[in-house]
Amino acid sequence: MSRVLFISYDGMTDPLGQSQVLPYLVGLSRAGYQITLLSTEKKENFAKRQAIIRQITAENNIDWQYIFYTKKPPILSTLYDVFRLRQKARQLHQKLNFQIIHCRSYISALVGLAFRQKAKLIFDMRGFWADERVDGGLWDLKKPIYKQVYQYFKKKEKEFLQKFDYTISLTECAKQEILSWNLPQCSPIQVIPCCVDVELFKTQSPENSTQAEDGITSNTHNFFTISYLGSLGTWYMLEEMLAFFKRLLLYKPFAKFLFITPDDPQMILTQAEKMGIPSKHLEIKSAERKEVPTYLAKSQVSLFFVKPMYSKKASSPTKMGEILAMGIPIIANTQVGDNEYLFEKYPCGILVENFYPRTFDQVILQLDDLRNIPPDELRQAALDYFSLDKGIELYRQVYQNLG
Repeated sequence: MSRVLFISYDGMTDPLGQSQVLPYLVGLSRAGYQITLLSTEKKENFAKRQAIIRQITAENNIDWQYIFYTKKPPILSTLYDVFRLRQKARQLHQKLNFQIIHCRSYISALVGLAFRQKAKLIFDMRGFWADERVDGGLWDLKKPIYKQVYQYFKKKEKEFLQKFDYTISLTECAKQEILSWNLPQCSPIQVIPCCVDVELFKTQSPENSTQAEDGITSNTHNFFTISYLGSLGTWYMLEEMLAFFKRLLLYKPFAKFLFITPDDPQMILTQAEKMGIPSKHLEIKSAERKEVPTYLAKSQVSLFFVKPMYSKKASSPTKMGEILAMGIPIIANTQVGDNEYLFEKYPCGILVENFYPRTFDQVILQLDDLRNIPPDELRQAALDYFSLDKGIELYRQVYQNLG
């Protein structure tokens, strides 16, 4: 079997590394590939979780190598990290002679370019990264330095698509967007959405979801819990989600909004107070990955709104597969990744086209219908489309095609 170097600018001690990198690599290692993982770790997360990651990688014969992330100054710190990753990758390649170098996102792909002609390269793009930085307000194109950086990465994006041997896209929507560019010698594109461990996230018995722990009460006529899962960050529309909940309180005055998030609770509480939502209706919980299903099971519906911008064509929210695997219906919005396709093909829940009060009212009036969708049907959507086993098999096929 081939030796593979997997390069990630995300840390394995970050939540993302644990949910969206390690499970795939564990599966590929079990399939016989000799995996070396090179990641970029944040010191504070490394101190908390390095023992967990060392155990997972050791038990699954994954050689975990890493550097520490450099935060400041902007741009220069990233260039420095690229230089150090490249040096580390060269040392590892000289020692192990990798047949495949798998680069997760754009920064890692910059490292991978140095190995063209020396190994087969995979550009696992994860989204339109440069456009995400602009759409998210992180790069102001009115400032010359950010305009230059944006143009540099858009040029590199085309180079990755043309010079790497395979491209992985999270969505069919993004794949079709790339194909519309008509790039000469574009590499084959395989769509692999963000997958979910369906053994960790699974439907729970009603007894487990009706307990009134920590003030979270559910599954009675008077009480109704809606959940939000994950970091809020740049893309998730807190104000609009709270606006939906405020409308919900008009119909279900005992409803609660459960946030399962590592973010600062005060940010949520402050926004809710501005909007006149009493804090007694909010529950904000931080949870380790293994604890998330227990909290999710306390809700009847899960909600997330994503800013519908150009870069979101390539977005595949991990939370979607996790929630569906729990047998919980979703309220989300259009113009994000493959949402329209998925909600049409499977009974996922309801998509909203705008964030007006009358639209929210129409959705709220359908909540009882959502709750009548059999949990097994919702879970089946996750098994069909977001299954981790399916994702691992698609990656294995890509590796096999590269020889």
